[in-house]
Amino acid sequence: MFKRRTKGVARDSLTSNLPEEKRKQLCALLGNVELTLLYKASVHGYNASAFHQRCDHQGPTLLVAYNSSGYIFGGYTSVDYAQSGQYIADEDIFLFSIQSKIPLCIKMNSGHNARLDDAGVPNFGTQLYFCYNNQPVVYYQGGSAFSVTAATLYGNDTQLTECEVYKVKQSSQITAEEKPWRNVLWTAERRDELMESIRNHKPMMTSVSHVRILMIGPVGAGKSSFFNSINSIFMGRMTSKAMSGSAGTSLTTQFRTYPVKDGREGKPLPFVLCDTMGLEEQSGAGLDIDDISSILQGNVPDRYKFNPTTPYQPDEQKASRLASLQEKIHCVVYMIDATKISLMSSKLEEKLAAIRKKVNSLGIAQIVLMTKVDEACPLVEEDLQSLYVSSYIKTKVQEVSSRLGVPVSCVLPVKNYSQELELELNCDVLLLTALQQMLNFVDDYLDDVSQIESKPI
Repeated sequence: MFKRRTKGVARDSLTSNLPEEKRKQLCALLGNVELTLLYKASVHGYNASAFHQRCDHQGPTLLVAYNSSGYIFGGYTSVDYAQSGQYIADEDIFLFSIQSKIPLCIKMNSGHNARLDDAGVPNFGTQLYFCYNNQPVVYYQGGSAFSVTAATLYGNDTQLTECEVYKVKQSSQITAEEKPWRNVLWTAERRDELMESIRNHKPMMTSVSHVRILMIGPVGAGKSSFFNSINSIFMGRMTSKAMSGSAGTSLTTQFRTYPVKDGREGKPLPFVLCDTMGLEEQSGAGLDIDDISSILQGNVPDRYKFNPTTPYQPDEQKASRLASLQEKIHCVVYMIDATKISLMSSKLEEKLAAIRKKVNSLGIAQIVLMTKVDEACPLVEEDLQSLYVSSYIKTKVQEVSSRLGVPVSCVLPVKNYSQELELELNCDVLLLTALQQMLNFVDDYLDDVSQIESKPI
């Protein structure tokens, strides 16, 4: 949704310079939002006082600047402008530049202030200033808050032809499709059926007693929360064995293998969930791709502590012994936050592509869980059963499929338990459906392995 003319008599004359195609690209970064034009420098003046008069206390805003070299660029902040004189923390802040079909999106590096909330012109990371010195100029001061150059962002052309600021508001007009695009039975009988099927699952090869499922994803995507959620369902109450949260860096620092019991006194279920350190954009941070290779091939022991600067090195005794099929990974699950798909950096996308290439070479089963669907779509937040009639969630599934290079059928939207105190039927059905699909894919993988092993040499 987009409002080209803003509300109110005083603002009726404002018309956006943003082309429809570029607007759609920016809205893809922000989710299902409405944009309302608040400030237009050519009308109100390229000065701080005019900017603050129209943009303070408006909630999340998007600044869009234009130059004569054809660049459309700017930034988003989720925190109000308020002239507080304070440095602002804002995990959602980002810069963008549109020169092609896919906008360049630059997220802020961890450990930095998002901006200085003073009476001056708008700034991002105290690194990039718009309407600098109350002139139609952009000024790049340099710094490390955002890893981007002036040449990349706006072609070193500092003269602005226009500068606009939009109020960003979550749209309530999310369309629901008449027919669900996937069929799910949201019943207690279906939940019980899935739990029984998972309890009785027997891997295709007798040499594998427990399926090993590796969870990979960016920091905060919900790897540890997925284990806690599955564990909670089978325990019949909320549990929190794996450390989970929303910190800027990975809370998981060790390789952990988590068996799940069928109730407090029950026997172990036929799968083990393996948790890893989160992926991070910067080199030398987060999980190393060489470590993933060692994990896939069954060489990394439980509770091994990751060192982002030094990949895992087995001792001589372990290095000389080949891991058994039981010790190897049988399924890789990529966890992707539905609210941050469009903000995924090219560096992170490259890391995921490199991991997928390695997993493909080993023939291991792969699946994507798209987490936090309730936070991404108000329709789903209101009723989880609306998941597969939400056209917005459908577009996000397609976007994940396109960006990660996996079939749409391999992308499953889920909601992990995070702040709930009681189990909820719809949540259970989604999570158990995803786990059952993982076990199905592992059967396909083990079937291939058994055929290869049975061939005469």
